[in-house]
Amino acid sequence: MRRLIVCFVALFCLLWLPGISRAGNQQYEPLSVSVQAALSGSIADKKPPRSSFKDYGEAVAWLSAMSQRLAKRIPDQKYRLELLRAIHYEATRAGLDPQLVLGLIQVESGFRKYAVSSAGAKGYMQVMPFWVGLIGQPEDNLFHLRTNLRYGCTILRHYLDIEKGNLFRALGRYNGSLGRAEYPNLVRNAWNQWRFEHKITASETLPTRPVPAAPPKPAPLPAPVGQSGR
Repeated sequence: MRRLIVCFVALFCLLWLPGISRAGNQQYEPLSVSVQAALSGSIADKKPPRSSFKDYGEAVAWLSAMSQRLAKRIPDQKYRLELLRAIHYEATRAGLDPQLVLGLIQVESGFRKYAVSSAGAKGYMQVMPFWVGLIGQPEDNLFHLRTNLRYGCTILRHYLDIEKGNLFRALGRYNGSLGRAEYPNLVRNAWNQWRFEHKITASETLPTRPVPAAPPKPAPLPAPVGQSGR
């Protein structure tokens, strides 16, 4: 009985306690030359633009909301905002929902930068090291914030493309558990916790253009000289 209780507690901790890495083992699959070249191009480091947000209002609203939710996990506000900006940029760049990526990171690493799974996956998005040799450069550091996010988002996008947009199967590939529901369901549930809808506030709306005042009526013309005004 005691042994059964211990096993139950261990299973509960594995599935539900925050901060526990649930990463699986992304499987190595041979890539065609064209796919490998495309993924290598996506990984190639380029300086990001100043912002991946549509406008200033969206940036303030999203960063404020996400920062509040992430504060307990990452107390350092400056680093927290840096991470959130990088997540938004890399997710948007790969055509992914930034909130989905936040949910995936929550499940994969519990937002631990130096997390390492039993399978050897590294960092926030638990990227397997074989990807560096396959599509990256030998000096790529999977513990580097933006490098890890770039790889993770590119890999998830690749799996989505393979599965023709089927998120359930793409997440299964990402975790090395294709065909099993546990991991995709965990990510989907975490994704729901990060859902965000930006509503435009009054301070963000553009002021209406003032209606111009009607031009003053012209003064009546004087009567011609030599003629009466009758």
